[in-house]
Amino acid sequence: MTAAFVAGVGMTKFEKPGKREWDYPDMARESGTAALADAGLEYGQVEAAYVGYVYGDSTAGQRAVYELGLTGIPVVNVNNNCSTGSTALYLATQAVRSGQVDVALALGFEKMLPGALAAGYEDRESPLLRHLLALAELEEFAMPAAPYMFGAAGREHMRRFGSTPEQFARIAEKNHRHSAANPYAQFQDIYSLEQIQAAPMIYDPLTKLQCSPPSEGSAAAIVVSERFLDANGLRDRAVEIVGQSMVTDLASTFEAKSAITLVGADMSATAARQVYAQAGITPDQIDVIELHDCFSTNELLTYEALGLCEEGQGSTLVDADATTFGGQVVVNPSGGLISKGHPLGATGLAQCAELTWQLRGTAGDRQVQGATLALQHNIGLGGAAVVTAYRPAS
Repeated sequence: MTAAFVAGVGMTKFEKPGKREWDYPDMARESGTAALADAGLEYGQVEAAYVGYVYGDSTAGQRAVYELGLTGIPVVNVNNNCSTGSTALYLATQAVRSGQVDVALALGFEKMLPGALAAGYEDRESPLLRHLLALAELEEFAMPAAPYMFGAAGREHMRRFGSTPEQFARIAEKNHRHSAANPYAQFQDIYSLEQIQAAPMIYDPLTKLQCSPPSEGSAAAIVVSERFLDANGLRDRAVEIVGQSMVTDLASTFEAKSAITLVGADMSATAARQVYAQAGITPDQIDVIELHDCFSTNELLTYEALGLCEEGQGSTLVDADATTFGGQVVVNPSGGLISKGHPLGATGLAQCAELTWQLRGTAGDRQVQGATLALQHNIGLGGAAVVTAYRPAS
């Protein structure tokens, strides 16, 4: 397979639903135009587009990228729950690596309603029903479903390994603090640990400030082959995708009888191991990570799934301030989903944009100094986990 490189990225500011008067074509035009300009390319050079969104009608992907041009290229609509954006990136990367195209666009957007996520259809089984029924055997069912699932996983971790509500709250404090330096973040407010703990309880141990909000916005990436990269003089600013894996639910998801596996820990761990093998790296070499902190509990679980520590030891990283600036590895310098926001279809591509900026050394006040190896983790229940490793091309 040929190598694949991110040559350009772009994103909108993430916004509270209804705050800004725009529709998804406006979002896509803004992020897509920015990504093309960042790469120094024209839309006519793009040979395929993969467009992700969760809430939208069929062929909304075409309508979105028609804002960039009408060139007849294949446009694939992508929906993989909260991992939709990184799935679009995965497909664009596969198209380039296989030699099908030299230039692919991955773009994600989401236009959301305020409040908790709602089912799109009432006349058919929810894709998460099997997960929810399995979890209800372990923890009494509650709504909304997402905080219930990730809150139950946090409770299990507390019972099995002794983690505490304060440690989960400290993760949220970190991410809100990081987002203050991110002009693209939905929230840029710093909260004390006490404020986070005192916020309204959504599902114990998760308070409101430990939960990702509904968000609107878009992000995009241009993925190119090595021959195109060098022929067009793009190497200096590009980052190479040195490992990438997508893993869906395993038998262990249900057989383990564990809330932690039901929210994707085994998917994440399997994808991470595959990426480390592809890239020839180990977790201790990583400088910066953007991971799927849809809830603070999931960030701690993902420390373990990504191999940053042993199983059950995620809380030790929190206590040591090991996942912020000056620590072992900087996790979610963007503010993560909790504070940057979580427009489902755009999240994975916003992570890609952040890590591209970090590896270029252009992330401003949130720059991780000397970053040369970055890891992205994005998960969607139902389910799919996508893990990607990046290095500067030069």
